[in-house]
Amino acid sequence: MGKVISFINQKGGVGKTTMAFNAAFALAKNGHRVLAIDLDPQANLTLLFQAGNEINIYQLLVNSIKELKMLHAPAMLGSVLKRGTVDLLPAGQELSGFDLTVASINAPRQLVLKRFIDANGLKDRYDFIIIDCPPTLGLLVINALCASDGVIVPFRPDDFSLKGLEHFYQVLSDIDEMGIVRAPEIFLHVPNLVDLRRKQENDDLTKIMESIEKELGPGKIFSPFLNKAGLVKSLSGRKSVFDFKSQEFSDLQEKFLGVAKKIEEWSHEHI
Repeated sequence: MGKVISFINQKGGVGKTTMAFNAAFALAKNGHRVLAIDLDPQANLTLLFQAGNEINIYQLLVNSIKELKMLHAPAMLGSVLKRGTVDLLPAGQELSGFDLTVASINAPRQLVLKRFIDANGLKDRYDFIIIDCPPTLGLLVINALCASDGVIVPFRPDDFSLKGLEHFYQVLSDIDEMGIVRAPEIFLHVPNLVDLRRKQENDDLTKIMESIEKELGPGKIFSPFLNKAGLVKSLSGRKSVFDFKSQEFSDLQEKFLGVAKKIEEWSHEHI
């Protein structure tokens, strides 16, 4: 069965969507069947795929809940799924109302996404399902965590990230205590948009790395992604770094292939 991996950070501006997007294409480049799910109402991942989002994951999730039959619309998985090198289930602004939509249901609200993935056999159809989460710790993120096998946390090296990580670890502990599902494993933290020329940034990065190792043990931190112009160029063109042949992208391609290798290694350990 495939693995579901969420890219999460409740703090915005850490390059989470960029990381999820390019990691998905790195896995596809290595021959894997990959599905990307955009669970963020801002739909930035959907925009990177240059996909329309008139009908999106929100309607599929609503349609999967029998108690919300009055809200069901004619939307099938096949008509929403955008196929390509990496397949996509797009997001839309409607996701911002997900919490209110499911507030009255009796079924576990935390498991809507997990049950949708299971009911449609998506873990049998794909080797990896990459979820780009909104920058919150609300119900959408709880759904992503309950559906995930593993978690990758991109972060910027600053004090806000350190506090956010501590809060996030507590959320995972709370999921375990609910006893509905087992909390996913955070198997990788990725320092992103790092400027190593700044002493404060170096100091903050060291502090965060020490905190992560104390909490989770060694081997959970990837080497920093530097703040490079090539990444901005690829994003403005709505392309992955693997769409470019020039030398300026070779380092970025190797970095994202390195993230893919970490995902593959972790997956093989959890067969």
